[in-house]
Amino acid sequence: MKPNWLSDARLIPDEIMSYLRKIAVNAVNEKGYSPEDVVDILGLSRRCIYDWMNRFREHGYDGLDTKKAPGAEPVVTKAMDDWLKETVLNSTPEDFGYDTNLWTCDLLAELLSKYDGVDVIGETVNHHLRNMDLSCQKPGYFPAEQDPEKVEPFLNVEFPKIQRFANKIGADIGFEDESAVDLREHSGKTWGARGETPKVFVTGKRGRYNILSVVTAKGELKYHVTEKRINSKESIQFLKQLLKGRKRPLILIADRASFHTSKAVRRFVCCHRKQIRLHYLPAYSPEHNPDEHVWEEIKDKRLGRQPIKNKLDLKKRLHSALRSLQQKIARVRSFFKLPETQYAA
Repeated sequence: MKPNWLSDARLIPDEIMSYLRKIAVNAVNEKGYSPEDVVDILGLSRRCIYDWMNRFREHGYDGLDTKKAPGAEPVVTKAMDDWLKETVLNSTPEDFGYDTNLWTCDLLAELLSKYDGVDVIGETVNHHLRNMDLSCQKPGYFPAEQDPEKVEPFLNVEFPKIQRFANKIGADIGFEDESAVDLREHSGKTWGARGETPKVFVTGKRGRYNILSVVTAKGELKYHVTEKRINSKESIQFLKQLLKGRKRPLILIADRASFHTSKAVRRFVCCHRKQIRLHYLPAYSPEHNPDEHVWEEIKDKRLGRQPIKNKLDLKKRLHSALRSLQQKIARVRSFFKLPETQYAA
């Protein structure tokens, strides 16, 4: 069957067509073939070869390259591109009166229309943003209540002092955090038919466990799992567990949860001052606690993707996941190598 491009040169790719023009002109100029014979062999019109010959005389072989049409002037100018990038990186929709903190291309298109009088669709904005190396991502969420003036002194002044003291008394520094796992928590993605949400059948039963854990920069992980609510009593029980058989003192860095700051916990720490000291992270600063990443590992990457049947099954899988992570010393150490936690490495 005869290929379509043999009878319609418009189907020949631009780069190949550029070579064909040069071969044709070279055949006429250098090898003495008649223009009619050349275009007859190529299956093109007689007018083509004379047009190519004229372009060659004016611009040489470079003049035979396919030139793309310049197209219409872009609606979104360089100045608008700069404004888009600055707006996306350094402001939120709230700053412009919208009831959201997340940028969408449709919102940005609406702002272009409002401030520059340019009417474009969201897809056009999407194209421009991607050309500026911007992408649509899941954001990191940080508490608005956090006080940077308290975080900076902790990272650069208070914690270095804690490190020097730990070296002086031969102590380890551990970061503590608490979380909970629930039967109804799920994470991850799966494949399915386009336009149809895949169905995954899970239990609708209720079931929950609370967890306390501590990690150190050496890769040590200790944990305590309970069905009870985490309070001062449970916290002290975990502290006793941490101190049992421990040969080196432990300096514990924890958040300001009520049970961490309770009189009972502080009294216990005071009574065991040679074995344990307690310091607090700045308020609303979970990103600076390496132990936060234990939950991402356990809940999002393990339990949330597993077919958990009931509460007993959840308990078994939870302990299995924690024991598995406990043995992965390098993985635990990696929690201290992130931009927000490397201060503690």
